Amino acid sequence: MTTTMTVAEALAQAMQEAGVQRIYGVPGGGSSLDVIEAAAQRGIGFTLTKSENAAVMMAGALAESTGRLGVALMTKGPGVANATNGVAYASLDRAPVMVITDGFTPQQTSYITHQVFDQRAMLAPLVKGHGRLDGEDAGAEIRRLVAQACTAPCGPVHLELTSAAARKPLARPMPDAAPAWRELADAMRVEEAAAMIAKARRPVIVAGLEARRAAPQLRALAERLCCPVLPTYKAKGVLPDRHELVTGVFTGGAQEQECVRQADLIVLVGMDPVELILQPWPYETPVLDIGTHAYPVHYVTPAFGVYGDLPASLEALGVHGLAASTWEPGEIARLRSNVQRALAYGPVSQGVAPDRLVQLTAQACAEAGWRPRLAVDAGAHMFSATAFFPCEAPGDCLISNGLASMAFGVPAAIAAALEDPSRPVVCFTGDGGLMMCMGELCTAVEAGARILVVVFNDGALSLIDVKQQSRQLPTRGVRWGRHDFAKVMEGAGGAGWRVRDEDGLRAALKHALGCQGPALIDVEVEPAGYAQQLKAMRG
Repeated sequence: MTTTMTVAEALAQAMQEAGVQRIYGVPGGGSSLDVIEAAAQRGIGFTLTKSENAAVMMAGALAESTGRLGVALMTKGPGVANATNGVAYASLDRAPVMVITDGFTPQQTSYITHQVFDQRAMLAPLVKGHGRLDGEDAGAEIRRLVAQACTAPCGPVHLELTSAAARKPLARPMPDAAPAWRELADAMRVEEAAAMIAKARRPVIVAGLEARRAAPQLRALAERLCCPVLPTYKAKGVLPDRHELVTGVFTGGAQEQECVRQADLIVLVGMDPVELILQPWPYETPVLDIGTHAYPVHYVTPAFGVYGDLPASLEALGVHGLAASTWEPGEIARLRSNVQRALAYGPVSQGVAPDRLVQLTAQACAEAGWRPRLAVDAGAHMFSATAFFPCEAPGDCLISNGLASMAFGVPAAIAAALEDPSRPVVCFTGDGGLMMCMGELCTAVEAGARILVVVFNDGALSLIDVKQQSRQLPTRGVRWGRHDFAKVMEGAGGAGWRVRDEDGLRAALKHALGCQGPALIDVEVEPAGYAQQLKAMRG
């Protein structure tokens, strides 16, 4: 049986069924145009980005926050090469993304060398699957790629699509979409895990990125146990940051050790080892690992593990009548206060202290009635951003943690703002990260994304500067001038302010939060306290 549906149209149908609402990218003149048009016919929009790297990051950030497939599209050759960092982000941050690139036919590669290299081999270490859709059952191959991207651990897949393949009619009907992967944990293992928790008097819960899909069940377990909860960066919001049980962020470093060393059981819930910093596991306390699957490379060998559908596993634990722990509310509150105190910035002689910058921004958002999402770029400013800006729900904090890539914050903020226009997004970025993706400010203006970009302008790669200073090396290769990013934003068509003190920041925030489109506040920051923050957080 044949069908008049083309491969590009079948691909668009699969995207629509997977919940895709928007494609991000920089198209080429080949299959890209067929895919864009086929998607448009099914109501799927296209956002033209200024770099392929940003396109994949936008698609990935959206996929992370919604749990739906993200799609990024680009040309062959330089388009694929430029996208590689974004694909690495999607891989290490577990974002289900389909990366669609133009390709060459075997006939073309028999005489063409211009822009030709092995695109599949370049992306192979980073993707879960690859396809060309040039066989006899392209529909089944599309279904396979979507399933691979969305099956835990989630990650990117690569579709290398030629114009000839995109326009080819399907030889076989499009198969039905496979049901979502859902493997239940063994009931006996759940029962044994419940016995471990019941035996513990002072358990601590560490929630990781997988827990974003099981937030209600996690909250029920935590409140039943009345024990401290430490989310990773990517799990911020699985319990609201202001919840009385949340004591801080878990990184594998120093800031959480006062709490965790008092525990007699560490319960990992959906924690992926890619989320931890590059330090050995510091605890001898028994570990119970509850997740979707076991990771072959981990910082710690758990005493026991339960693997399968995470919400179902947590619900199953709840039927075992677990009692409250012996943690006292006052103890948990004190631990939380100690973390906040340790991460506080010292007095500054000029500019604005990073922690005050974050706190004043959060306060202004609350006063303006904003309930924003948060996008955080990599850099020293992230210590203050993640510690002092409250998140209320899973997916509220967008951050590259597995790859920890700069130039993530602004693209992620744009994608989140376009996905849900009712919720503005605050983006905290360093000056270095912004300069790597400055063209995306134009994307924000063109798309009308309601984002507030707050730039920590300290004139340096501050995290590397701190490490250079700690080794008592001469200052080389880590500093630059304090550029005027407010003028850059104004040149792109947005609203911009440059401030040098807290009063100026308050005034700029009042104006910026009234904007219906993108705005940027360029804040002079004093970097002297970063070394103390780094020590407090990581040791």
